[in-house]
Amino acid sequence: MVIAIAIPARISTIDMEELRQKLGPILEAALITDIEKSGQRMTFSEGDVIIDYDKYIKGMPLVLDGSIRVMSQDEDGREILLYYISSTESCTMAYSCCMESRKSEIRAIADTDVDLIMIPHEKLDSWLLQYPSWKTYVFHSFNHRFNEMLRSIESIAFKKLDERLVDYLKKKSAQTGKKVISLSHQQIAEEMATSRVVISRLLKQLENDGKVILYRNELKIMPGL
Repeated sequence: MVIAIAIPARISTIDMEELRQKLGPILEAALITDIEKSGQRMTFSEGDVIIDYDKYIKGMPLVLDGSIRVMSQDEDGREILLYYISSTESCTMAYSCCMESRKSEIRAIADTDVDLIMIPHEKLDSWLLQYPSWKTYVFHSFNHRFNEMLRSIESIAFKKLDERLVDYLKKKSAQTGKKVISLSHQQIAEEMATSRVVISRLLKQLENDGKVILYRNELKIMPGL
């Protein structure tokens, strides 16, 4: 199965009992069995590129553990964060590219160590007719991502950059489950589509207010954020 992966994945055996525990609350038993038969379990380290721009996607990632950030790029090469994917979630942009047999318009990067099941593209359509829970899952995912991107647009349009930065840091902490976040000022600036100088100034102000502690390429979120 050929997928748009920039860094070779580590392939491992699917544990059926673990799969039932993770997916049982949202997917029917017969579908979980089909996922075990048809899917491919892959693990990635933090920072690995799972899906890259301008490559054909032949599978959709369904996350078991960890967090993935999904980025978009404009014509000038500037990137912006679209959304995160966490446990039991999947990438709707990857799903759309698979169904339309078109090249990837996103980059998906492991935000933490990631364990996922890659669902082959030929199953995505047939499962919509075969399994009611899959249809519900896919439609819910699209609706969730649409609403999430709407909130992002509203944030860019109506919120000041310092407010957006606080929202970004809170979300990053929630996604990783950590209070210490390993990110450089440049990385934050790229994900928020602004300049490093501006981010450095805003982070310094947050530190002066006792809301974060800054280290080299790391920051610690304090209770007052």
